[in-house]
Amino acid sequence: MKKNRLVKPIVKWVGGKRQLLPEIEKHIPDTISTYYEPFLGGGAVLFHLQPPKAVVNDINEELINLYRVIKDNVDALIEELKKYRNEADYFYEIRELDRDKQRYSQMTPVEKAARILYLNKTCYNGLFRVNAQGYFNVPFGRYKNPDIVNEITLRAVSDYFNQAQVIFKSCDFETALKGIRKGSFVYFDPPYDPISDTSSFTGYGKDGFHRNEQKRLKRLCDKLNQRGIRFLLSNSKTDFILELYKEYKIEIVQAKRTVNSRGDRRGAVEEVLVKNYE
Repeated sequence: MKKNRLVKPIVKWVGGKRQLLPEIEKHIPDTISTYYEPFLGGGAVLFHLQPPKAVVNDINEELINLYRVIKDNVDALIEELKKYRNEADYFYEIRELDRDKQRYSQMTPVEKAARILYLNKTCYNGLFRVNAQGYFNVPFGRYKNPDIVNEITLRAVSDYFNQAQVIFKSCDFETALKGIRKGSFVYFDPPYDPISDTSSFTGYGKDGFHRNEQKRLKRLCDKLNQRGIRFLLSNSKTDFILELYKEYKIEIVQAKRTVNSRGDRRGAVEEVLVKNYE
């Protein structure tokens, strides 16, 4: 299947991998039967590789609904997005919709997908963050011309989803790998271990992702390794992560972060790539 260079992320995402793609690509095996990505997020690696068979997952149901709508109903999504306005009062009105459970439950998948894409494009610094109740809580971004309706990218991504065999899941990362077979390849891009007590960003889902979850992910990597299934994992370069994965191959890479709630957290940071194969 020929790659389409117009296929690229459609949402801004904390920890997105666009600027690390050259480093990551060096480690992608030549032959993969099925590509798995249990923490899909913005999907930069998926969209760069464009594997013909993939199983992708994210605990964020809103995000997975968006991708399913792009696959199945991109025309309706584009028309819905054209209704949205880049105005502060309107933004907060749209942001509040999920607080009204009855009203939100009556929205169609297309309406929900358009809402979350609009909020992502117009909120402050492209953060996707929810509070303890699971409500989107990022303020208005005050951009002059946000790209709310990127029709070219939406259609390119929709074409890829329909030409390839892509299965979408929204469940726990372990559950997402049920049925995986040898010959498959897994790319893990979990919420990162915080580099300091004040830098933690675990707001992708209301339950967060803490060190017990990092340890559970490591145990899953061990199980894959025992079965001879290849994995590549990204994370921050902390003493905890270096110790946790010390029996695997670790490469330190420089990443430039542009999406963060704090300006002093943006810029070059050291991250690690962990793998269990040559």
